[in-house]
Amino acid sequence: MDPTDRNRVGIIGAGRLGQAMARTALRAGRPVVIAVPWGRVPEAVQGLEWSGQIVIDATNDFDPGDLDGRTSSELVAGLVGGARVVKAANTLGAAVLGADPHEAGGQRVIFLSGDDVDAKSEVVALFQDAGFFAIDLGDLATGGEMQILLAKSVVAYMGEWGPLSGVDS
Repeated sequence: MDPTDRNRVGIIGAGRLGQAMARTALRAGRPVVIAVPWGRVPEAVQGLEWSGQIVIDATNDFDPGDLDGRTSSELVAGLVGGARVVKAANTLGAAVLGADPHEAGGQRVIFLSGDDVDAKSEVVALFQDAGFFAIDLGDLATGGEMQILLAKSVVAYMGEWGPLSGVDS
């Protein structure tokens, strides 16, 4: 991907428009964000062709009993075969994620993990360009485990339990 295109991201939703936009982003070779409730992920990515595109997995499965010992992002990676999955943007609520990362004089931290070093570098650049301090937690298995703990902590603090921590209440 051309470095000047780093800020172009496709967003997958489970509806017709979201899937149409995902196809458009895929054709253009842009990173795609999966930002749907956990139970809708298979429907949202079904039938799409993945050819090395970066997929940012912002979903959370708060009931790991259905993962057969894997992280949710490992499962997502299996659903988007051929894509380079990076888990990110799942530990902050939507209002916090969308706010200025330098609010109150600090710099907001965003965690990510993934198996593809180059894909992680591009996602790190995306978030750093947006003002975040990105912390790489490792591969999807190890980093994914840490991220779900972080996401559960954020959701517990906010008093909300749900399939996607980035949903406003």
